[in-house]
Amino acid sequence: MAAAPQRIVDAVLFDTFGTVVDWRSGVTDAVEAISFRCGVEVDAAEFALRWRARYQPSMAPIRNGTREFVNLDELHRENLIATAEEMGLPVDRIEPADLEWLNRSWHRLDGWPDSVPGLAELKRHFIIGPLSNGHLALLTNMAKHAGLPWDVIIGSDVIHAYKPDPNAYLGAARLLDLPPNRVMLCAAHNEDLAAARSVGFRTAFVARPQEYGPTQQTDLHATDTWDVIARDIRDLATQLRDHAA
Repeated sequence: MAAAPQRIVDAVLFDTFGTVVDWRSGVTDAVEAISFRCGVEVDAAEFALRWRARYQPSMAPIRNGTREFVNLDELHRENLIATAEEMGLPVDRIEPADLEWLNRSWHRLDGWPDSVPGLAELKRHFIIGPLSNGHLALLTNMAKHAGLPWDVIIGSDVIHAYKPDPNAYLGAARLLDLPPNRVMLCAAHNEDLAAARSVGFRTAFVARPQEYGPTQQTDLHATDTWDVIARDIRDLATQLRDHAA
């Protein structure tokens, strides 16, 4: 009897913002809606980029231990207020419910066109889920909105660590009861993959050259020899299936 095909890993986990979902378009649309309601002209696309630019710096105090863990909704809200002040969006003229709706735009992001079909194909052979700085509620709401067919959702609030803290990756592997080398991270960000590989994960790069819009300068292509370099998530599924075959 022929041996069963050997899969390269048992689980494929995904960076989510930018890799699986298009945060820039979703957040831009929400900012446009709120600024129109307020009667204020704001460059919504630039607002989205500046809001996102505060993302990693806002997590730094939690990573270095100078701030207790708070979830991404709280960080996003702090960053939203700071960005609104910078961009001239008058927060005091926004109803609290509308401000909350805007902050939760990160829960309502659409997937890239290849995301759902690619994930559905991967799900046939591997455990799939997000390995994101989003928390459990955010990632669950996003999955319902975008139809992401995860097997498991491991929020940063479950592990109490934000990537690229090694505990974020190792904690996910422990929760899945898998050694790190049986888990793959798929991301559109080379630095995320480098951090995952440093703790023993396998790695897959997919390019999202429009994540930051037409002027994007970073992560346009793989900058290292990752285990898999794919055009998109459907191509990743094909390559991993062919490897097993």
